[in-house]
Amino acid sequence: MNYKHLFYFWNVARHGGILRASEAIHISPQTLSGQIKLLEESLGTPLFRQRGRRLELTEAGDVAREYADEMFSLGAELEQVIRSYPRGRPVEFRVGVSDALPKSVAYRLLRPAISLDKEVRIVCREWRLDRLLNELGQHRLDLVISDAPTHAAVDAKPYAQRLGRSTVVFLAHPELAKRGSGDFPERLQDIPLLFPGEDSALRNAIDRWVKRRNLRLYTAGIFDDMALMAAFGREKIGAFPIPATLVDEFTADGQLVVLGQADGVYVDYYALSVERKTRHPCVAAITAAARDSLEPT
Repeated sequence: MNYKHLFYFWNVARHGGILRASEAIHISPQTLSGQIKLLEESLGTPLFRQRGRRLELTEAGDVAREYADEMFSLGAELEQVIRSYPRGRPVEFRVGVSDALPKSVAYRLLRPAISLDKEVRIVCREWRLDRLLNELGQHRLDLVISDAPTHAAVDAKPYAQRLGRSTVVFLAHPELAKRGSGDFPERLQDIPLLFPGEDSALRNAIDRWVKRRNLRLYTAGIFDDMALMAAFGREKIGAFPIPATLVDEFTADGQLVVLGQADGVYVDYYALSVERKTRHPCVAAITAAARDSLEPT
Protein backbone atom coordinates (compact mmCIF):
# COMPACT_ATOMS: atom_id res chain seq x y z
CA MET A 1 0.00 0.00 0.00
CA ASN A 2 1.24 3.46 -0.90
CA TYR A 3 1.23 5.58 2.28
CA LYS A 4 1.11 8.81 0.32
CA HIS A 5 -2.20 7.64 -1.16
CA LEU A 6 -3.39 6.80 2.36
CA PHE A 7 -2.40 10.27 3.55
CA TYR A 8 -4.49 11.86 0.79
CA PHE A 9 -7.45 9.62 1.62
CA TRP A 10 -7.13 10.52 5.31
CA ASN A 11 -7.27 14.24 4.57
CA VAL A 12 -10.33 13.93 2.34
CA ALA A 13 -12.07 11.91 5.05
CA ARG A 14 -11.13 14.45 7.74
CA HIS A 15 -12.14 17.51 5.75
CA GLY A 16 -15.33 16.01 4.36
CA GLY A 17 -14.58 16.47 0.69
CA ILE A 18 -11.92 16.70 -1.99
CA LEU A 19 -12.12 20.47 -2.49
CA ARG A 20 -11.69 21.34 1.19
CA ALA A 21 -8.89 18.80 1.57
CA SER A 22 -7.10 20.15 -1.49
CA GLU A 23 -7.19 23.67 -0.03
CA ALA A 24 -5.91 22.45 3.33
CA ILE A 25 -2.91 20.48 2.01
CA HIS A 26 -2.31 22.54 -1.14
CA ILE A 27 -2.86 19.71 -3.63
CA SER A 28 -5.08 20.04 -6.71
CA PRO A 29 -8.49 18.31 -6.52
CA GLN A 30 -7.64 16.31 -9.65
CA THR A 31 -4.49 14.95 -8.04
CA LEU A 32 -6.34 14.04 -4.85
CA SER A 33 -9.11 12.26 -6.74
CA GLY A 34 -6.63 10.29 -8.83
CA GLN A 35 -4.54 9.24 -5.84
CA ILE A 36 -7.59 8.01 -3.93
CA LYS A 37 -8.69 5.92 -6.92
CA LEU A 38 -5.25 4.31 -6.97
CA LEU A 39 -5.61 3.51 -3.26
CA GLU A 40 -9.05 1.97 -3.79
CA GLU A 41 -7.69 -0.14 -6.64
CA SER A 42 -4.82 -1.40 -4.50
CA LEU A 43 -7.21 -2.30 -1.67
CA GLY A 44 -9.80 -3.78 -3.99
CA THR A 45 -12.75 -1.87 -2.56
CA PRO A 46 -14.26 1.63 -2.74
CA LEU A 47 -13.61 3.88 0.26
CA PHE A 48 -16.09 6.64 -0.63
CA ARG A 49 -19.58 6.77 -2.08
CA GLN A 50 -21.18 9.80 -3.71
CA ARG A 51 -24.27 11.07 -1.87
CA GLY A 52 -25.59 14.06 -3.80
CA ARG A 53 -22.77 16.57 -3.80
CA ARG A 54 -21.14 15.02 -0.76
CA LEU A 55 -18.69 12.18 -0.35
CA GLU A 56 -19.44 9.61 2.33
CA LEU A 57 -17.21 6.89 3.68
CA THR A 58 -18.15 3.32 2.89
CA GLU A 59 -17.85 0.68 5.62
CA ALA A 60 -14.37 -0.10 4.35
CA GLY A 61 -13.65 3.63 4.33
CA ASP A 62 -14.65 3.90 8.01
CA VAL A 63 -12.20 1.14 8.90
CA ALA A 64 -9.45 2.73 6.82
CA ARG A 65 -10.10 6.10 8.49
CA GLU A 66 -9.71 4.61 11.97
CA TYR A 67 -6.40 2.99 11.09
CA ALA A 68 -5.18 6.12 9.30
CA ASP A 69 -6.05 8.28 12.33
CA GLU A 70 -3.91 6.12 14.56
CA MET A 71 -1.06 5.77 12.08
CA PHE A 72 -0.65 9.47 11.36
CA SER A 73 -1.18 10.37 14.99
CA LEU A 74 1.67 8.06 15.99
CA GLY A 75 3.81 9.48 13.20
CA ALA A 76 3.22 13.03 14.44
CA GLU A 77 3.99 11.96 18.01
CA LEU A 78 7.24 10.35 16.88
CA GLU A 79 8.27 13.52 15.06
CA GLN A 80 7.41 15.64 18.08
CA VAL A 81 9.38 13.45 20.48
CA ILE A 82 12.45 13.41 18.24
CA ARG A 83 12.33 17.18 17.68
CA SER A 84 11.82 17.83 21.39
CA TYR A 85 15.11 16.24 22.36
CA PRO A 86 17.61 17.23 19.67
CA ARG A 87 21.34 16.99 20.14
CA GLY A 88 23.50 19.97 19.37
CA ARG A 89 20.66 22.25 18.28
CA PRO A 90 17.77 24.15 19.93
CA VAL A 91 14.40 22.62 20.69
CA GLU A 92 12.01 23.80 17.97
CA PHE A 93 8.59 24.93 19.14
CA ARG A 94 6.00 25.73 16.45
CA VAL A 95 3.06 27.61 17.88
CA GLY A 96 0.06 29.38 16.35
CA VAL A 97 -1.56 32.41 18.01
CA SER A 98 -5.09 33.41 17.10
CA ASP A 99 -5.14 36.94 15.67
CA ALA A 100 -8.02 37.77 18.03
CA LEU A 101 -5.75 37.27 21.05
CA PRO A 102 -4.14 40.38 22.61
CA LYS A 103 -0.39 40.32 22.02
CA SER A 104 0.41 40.87 25.69
CA VAL A 105 -1.71 37.91 26.74
CA ALA A 106 -0.10 35.74 24.05
CA TYR A 107 3.36 36.68 25.30
CA ARG A 108 2.50 35.92 28.92
CA LEU A 109 1.18 32.50 27.98
CA LEU A 110 4.15 31.68 25.74
CA ARG A 111 6.88 33.07 27.99
CA PRO A 112 7.45 29.80 29.92
CA ALA A 113 8.35 28.09 26.63
CA ILE A 114 11.46 30.25 26.26
CA SER A 115 12.40 30.09 29.94
CA LEU A 116 13.40 26.43 29.94
CA ASP A 117 16.84 25.22 30.99
CA LYS A 118 17.54 24.41 27.34
CA GLU A 119 17.85 26.48 24.18
CA VAL A 120 14.53 26.95 22.37
CA ARG A 121 13.81 28.23 18.88
CA ILE A 122 10.21 29.42 18.74
CA VAL A 123 8.38 29.69 15.43
CA CYS A 124 5.25 31.75 16.03
CA ARG A 125 2.44 32.08 13.48
CA GLU A 126 -0.42 34.54 13.88
CA TRP A 127 -3.52 33.81 11.81
CA ARG A 128 -7.26 33.25 11.95
CA LEU A 129 -8.20 30.40 14.25
CA ASP A 130 -9.68 28.22 11.51
CA ARG A 131 -6.47 28.40 9.46
CA LEU A 132 -4.33 27.66 12.52
CA LEU A 133 -6.44 24.64 13.41
CA ASN A 134 -5.99 23.29 9.88
CA GLU A 135 -2.23 23.70 10.29
CA LEU A 136 -2.45 21.97 13.67
CA GLY A 137 -4.38 19.09 12.11
CA GLN A 138 -1.59 18.72 9.54
CA HIS A 139 0.95 18.56 12.39
CA ARG A 140 2.65 21.71 11.17
CA LEU A 141 2.13 23.29 14.59
CA ASP A 142 2.79 21.89 18.05
CA LEU A 143 0.21 24.10 19.76
CA VAL A 144 -2.37 26.81 19.12
CA ILE A 145 -3.16 29.52 21.69
CA SER A 146 -6.65 30.96 21.39
CA ASP A 147 -9.55 32.57 23.25
CA ALA A 148 -11.91 29.91 21.86
CA PRO A 149 -11.71 26.10 22.24
CA THR A 150 -12.57 25.37 18.61
CA HIS A 151 -13.95 26.87 15.39
CA ALA A 152 -17.20 26.02 13.60
CA ALA A 153 -15.50 25.97 10.19
CA VAL A 154 -13.13 23.16 11.19
CA ASP A 155 -14.41 19.58 11.25
CA ALA A 156 -11.64 18.03 13.31
CA LYS A 157 -11.96 19.25 16.91
CA PRO A 158 -8.70 19.70 18.83
CA TYR A 159 -8.08 18.83 22.44
CA ALA A 160 -8.57 22.06 24.40
CA GLN A 161 -7.03 22.79 27.78
CA ARG A 162 -8.11 25.98 29.49
CA LEU A 163 -5.05 27.94 30.54
CA GLY A 164 -6.75 30.70 32.47
CA ARG A 165 -9.57 33.18 32.75
CA SER A 166 -9.82 36.94 33.02
CA THR A 167 -12.64 39.24 34.05
CA VAL A 168 -13.40 42.22 31.78
CA VAL A 169 -13.27 45.96 32.51
CA PHE A 170 -14.00 49.10 30.49
CA LEU A 171 -11.36 51.82 30.10
CA ALA A 172 -11.62 55.42 28.90
CA HIS A 173 -9.60 58.61 28.76
CA PRO A 174 -10.17 60.59 32.02
CA GLU A 175 -11.86 63.44 30.15
CA LEU A 176 -14.18 61.07 28.31
CA ALA A 177 -14.98 59.24 31.53
CA LYS A 178 -16.43 62.47 33.00
CA ARG A 179 -19.19 62.57 30.36
CA GLY A 180 -21.07 59.63 31.77
CA SER A 181 -23.70 60.10 34.45
CA GLY A 182 -25.05 57.60 36.94
CA ASP A 183 -23.54 54.26 37.90
CA PHE A 184 -21.67 51.76 35.79
CA PRO A 185 -22.67 50.21 33.41
CA GLU A 186 -25.61 52.56 32.67
CA ARG A 187 -23.17 55.45 32.24
CA LEU A 188 -21.77 53.69 29.16
CA GLN A 189 -24.92 54.81 27.33
CA ASP A 190 -23.58 58.40 27.47
CA ILE A 191 -20.14 57.55 26.06
CA PRO A 192 -19.08 56.41 22.56
CA LEU A 193 -17.76 52.84 22.60
CA LEU A 194 -15.00 50.97 20.79
CA PHE A 195 -15.32 47.19 20.44
CA PRO A 196 -13.18 44.24 19.33
CA GLY A 197 -14.04 42.52 16.05
CA GLU A 198 -16.69 39.82 15.81
CA ASP A 199 -14.10 37.01 15.73
CA SER A 200 -13.06 37.90 19.26
CA ALA A 201 -14.43 35.89 22.19
CA LEU A 202 -14.32 39.12 24.19
CA ARG A 203 -16.69 40.77 21.70
CA ASN A 204 -19.14 37.86 21.87
CA ALA A 205 -19.12 37.92 25.67
CA ILE A 206 -19.69 41.69 25.75
CA ASP A 207 -22.54 41.44 23.24
CA ARG A 208 -24.33 38.94 25.47
CA TRP A 209 -23.74 41.13 28.51
CA VAL A 210 -25.08 44.26 26.76
CA LYS A 211 -28.22 42.38 25.77
CA ARG A 212 -28.68 40.99 29.27
CA ARG A 213 -28.30 44.45 30.83
CA ASN A 214 -30.57 45.99 28.19
CA LEU A 215 -28.04 48.72 27.41
CA ARG A 216 -28.35 51.06 24.44
CA LEU A 217 -24.82 51.82 23.34
CA TYR A 218 -23.28 53.89 20.56
CA THR A 219 -20.47 52.10 18.69
CA ALA A 220 -17.83 54.53 17.46
CA GLY A 221 -15.39 51.93 16.16
CA ILE A 222 -14.62 48.21 15.73
CA PHE A 223 -11.05 46.92 15.81
CA ASP A 224 -9.44 43.54 15.24
CA ASP A 225 -6.30 44.70 17.03
CA MET A 226 -6.62 45.59 20.72
CA ALA A 227 -3.51 47.80 20.74
CA LEU A 228 -4.97 49.91 17.94
CA MET A 229 -8.30 50.09 19.77
CA ALA A 230 -6.47 51.35 22.87
CA ALA A 231 -4.64 53.96 20.78
CA PHE A 232 -8.01 55.35 19.65
CA GLY A 233 -9.20 55.22 23.24
CA ARG A 234 -6.26 57.33 24.39
CA GLU A 235 -7.30 59.92 21.80
CA LYS A 236 -10.74 60.18 23.46
CA ILE A 237 -12.57 58.48 20.58
CA GLY A 238 -14.37 56.06 22.88
CA ALA A 239 -14.32 53.78 25.90
CA PHE A 240 -13.51 50.10 25.33
CA PRO A 241 -13.37 46.71 27.06
CA ILE A 242 -10.20 44.77 27.84
CA PRO A 243 -9.32 41.66 29.86
CA ALA A 244 -8.72 42.82 33.44
CA THR A 245 -5.36 41.06 33.45
CA LEU A 246 -4.08 43.87 31.18
CA VAL A 247 -5.29 46.81 33.30
CA ASP A 248 -1.90 47.73 34.76
CA GLU A 249 -0.30 47.72 31.32
CA PHE A 250 -3.00 49.88 29.71
CA THR A 251 -3.32 52.42 32.56
CA ALA A 252 0.37 52.83 33.44
CA ASP A 253 0.77 56.07 31.45
CA GLY A 254 -2.23 57.73 33.11
CA GLN A 255 -4.06 58.29 29.81
CA LEU A 256 -6.72 55.69 30.60
CA VAL A 257 -8.80 54.98 33.70
CA VAL A 258 -11.10 52.13 34.67
CA LEU A 259 -14.81 52.89 34.29
CA GLY A 260 -16.01 49.62 35.81
CA GLN A 261 -16.07 45.85 35.59
CA ALA A 262 -18.59 44.00 33.41
CA ASP A 263 -20.30 41.70 35.87
CA GLY A 264 -20.38 38.04 34.89
CA VAL A 265 -18.21 38.54 31.79
CA TYR A 266 -15.09 36.43 31.41
CA VAL A 267 -12.56 35.65 28.69
CA ASP A 268 -10.99 32.19 28.67
CA TYR A 269 -7.70 31.23 27.09
CA TYR A 270 -6.95 27.79 25.68
CA ALA A 271 -4.09 25.61 24.57
CA LEU A 272 -5.23 23.56 21.55
CA SER A 273 -3.40 20.42 20.48
CA VAL A 274 -3.92 17.35 18.34
CA GLU A 275 -3.20 14.95 21.19
CA ARG A 276 -4.61 15.05 24.69
CA LYS A 277 -1.15 14.39 26.08
CA THR A 278 2.06 15.78 24.65
CA ARG A 279 5.72 15.23 25.41
CA HIS A 280 6.91 18.53 24.00
CA PRO A 281 8.70 20.36 26.85
CA CYS A 282 7.50 23.80 25.72
CA VAL A 283 3.86 22.75 25.74
CA ALA A 284 4.28 21.18 29.17
CA ALA A 285 5.88 24.38 30.49
CA ILE A 286 3.07 26.56 29.12
CA THR A 287 0.25 24.48 30.55
CA ALA A 288 1.97 24.19 33.93
CA ALA A 289 2.64 27.93 34.31
CA ALA A 290 -0.39 29.47 32.59
CA ARG A 291 -2.61 29.84 35.63
CA ASP A 292 0.04 31.94 37.36
CA SER A 293 0.29 34.38 34.43
CA LEU A 294 -3.41 35.34 34.39
CA GLU A 295 -6.06 35.99 36.98
CA PRO A 296 -7.14 33.00 39.11
CA THR A 297 -9.80 30.84 37.46
